Amino acid sequence: MAVHSRVMTTAFASDLARNGPHSCETVSTGEARRRAVRLARDHAENFSVLSRFVPAPLREDFAAIYAFCRWADDLGDEVGDPQQSLELLSWWRDELRACFAGEPRHPVFVALLPTIRSHDLPIKPFDDLISAFEQDQTVTRYETWAQLIDYCRRSADPVGRLVLMVCGERREEALLARSDAICTALQLTNHWQDVARDILERDRIYVPRELNPIERFEERLRQSAKQGYGCDHAFLAESRRVIRACVERTWPLYQEGEKLVEQVSPRSRSIIWLFLHGGASVLRRVEQWNYETALHRPRLSRFAKAMLVARAWVKYGRVREVAT
Repeated sequence: MAVHSRVMTTAFASDLARNGPHSCETVSTGEARRRAVRLARDHAENFSVLSRFVPAPLREDFAAIYAFCRWADDLGDEVGDPQQSLELLSWWRDELRACFAGEPRHPVFVALLPTIRSHDLPIKPFDDLISAFEQDQTVTRYETWAQLIDYCRRSADPVGRLVLMVCGERREEALLARSDAICTALQLTNHWQDVARDILERDRIYVPRELNPIERFEERLRQSAKQGYGCDHAFLAESRRVIRACVERTWPLYQEGEKLVEQVSPRSRSIIWLFLHGGASVLRRVEQWNYETALHRPRLSRFAKAMLVARAWVKYGRVREVAT
């Protein structure tokens, strides 16, 4: 397996120097939670973590969970060295345990502790997320669909479960399973969207080998992604068929997750609807680009995002406003 190394970004290196294993700023709970809100607002995601649909009393809680995820993700992807990432993620797990013991040290965990206590959050979803980021350092290829789904179970599903818990939804297995379906679908959509970027920037291939009959796939994918056009006359047609098969396996998860929207309380519906339909819209864009993500990264335009937000507002915004 090739070792993929990147240079740590200057901004994250600075953050880690201020608040890392060897040094941590002492901040008040209020300041830590304000920082978490700024972090959530500053980072560009498909949709804002703190959209207008998040009830005001829950915005700091959403931001605190996002800050935990953002830092864990960056410890895995922005350090540039897999072994160092593993060491830092082990440190991050120690910080998580200290937080659950009531002794948070890092500003992110100072911000997170009130959220954990207010909503009686368990440690497992947070620990599962760290586990997935650790796996990213050692597993860069997947043999089977089942192995990929297990990765999604830890890299994506915990976030949906935490969102439901913070929103005060029932912790019933049927609801949690449908949340898992949405989050797994979102993660898979991201994989099919980022085929070229994953191979070039992170030396990762998430397309399972059992679905991929293409000879010399990795070599031909890397060459095509790097040069921006097919490396030979057959590769693009072959790769489009493979990505299409992956996309077709993803749609049923969105369909299963759709049932969740009407099963949760009114104030949660717009949040869940927006993430579900945002992800489904990206997957539709992959289809519209003829599954050519070995070369391109289809994404939603600002107008498309605005239209989704407007649709969510029309469907559920007023109901949520009354409910809160």
